[in-house]
Amino acid sequence: MTHATITPRPSPSDSASAPPTPAIRVDGLTKRFPTPDGTPVTAVDAIAFTVPRGGVTGLLGGNGAGKTTTISMLLGLLLPTAGTVEILGVDMARHRHAVLPRMNFSSPYVELPHRLTVRENLTVYGHLYGLTCVKKRVQDLAEHLDLTRFLDRPSGGLSAGQKTRVALAKALLNDPELLLLDEPTASLDPDTADWIRTYLERYRARTGATILLASHNMLEVERLCDGVLMMRQGRIVDRGAPSALLARYGRATLEEVFLDIARAPDGLGTGSARLAGPLSTGPLSTGETVDAAE
Repeated sequence: MTHATITPRPSPSDSASAPPTPAIRVDGLTKRFPTPDGTPVTAVDAIAFTVPRGGVTGLLGGNGAGKTTTISMLLGLLLPTAGTVEILGVDMARHRHAVLPRMNFSSPYVELPHRLTVRENLTVYGHLYGLTCVKKRVQDLAEHLDLTRFLDRPSGGLSAGQKTRVALAKALLNDPELLLLDEPTASLDPDTADWIRTYLERYRARTGATILLASHNMLEVERLCDGVLMMRQGRIVDRGAPSALLARYGRATLEEVFLDIARAPDGLGTGSARLAGPLSTGPLSTGETVDAAE
């Protein structure tokens, strides 16, 4: 088996000599799916955004808004109908294998092989990611994420909350520079969910990693995210820092902002006029590009 090689992160001297490229740069990203009657369905409609390195950006929207399709294109699992994706400065259409070892993904809705134990699953992925000390890395993550009790249990026999923690451990195996998270605290009790959020905060502080977080937990988004992208019907309809969105919509919580946007007839939100600055733009026209975080 040929193991992937994890590309070293830029040294501090490299970072000082030139401004870092964004962790994610998307321009005109579109995905249409064919239908039996020949009329394609547009799941993602010419979106454009950048995510700067080192922050946490929330990708929010109701069911069917296009979040999962967008993440799948960022990962290279789906080919865009149109548009471009750059991850850590690398064109995903041409050189995705050069950057995949530097990123990872976690979702409690993606099942690991049921017959393999948790340890076996993590070991397989560790080898796929090209790690040199797989056994130690698996053991360390098991201790950090409280997996030790069921490390040798078949993955198919785990509870929903346990599967969520195992999915996160899988995503952290290669110490990724870019971490894409889909509902990382789904099915967890409040205490464990809080522990996971604290772990993610510490991981970002320790490594300087960038996190793109898709979540329906608005309290989680307010706590973790520097910037937010709001999607509806395949388009980004608003974006900004959580505090800026609260002020723009005159709401006390991000959940209220989410509901305003989700229920707006035209899908463009009900916020006030545009405010100055890259994080303070109001409803956006299709394809407009601004930073997603300060």
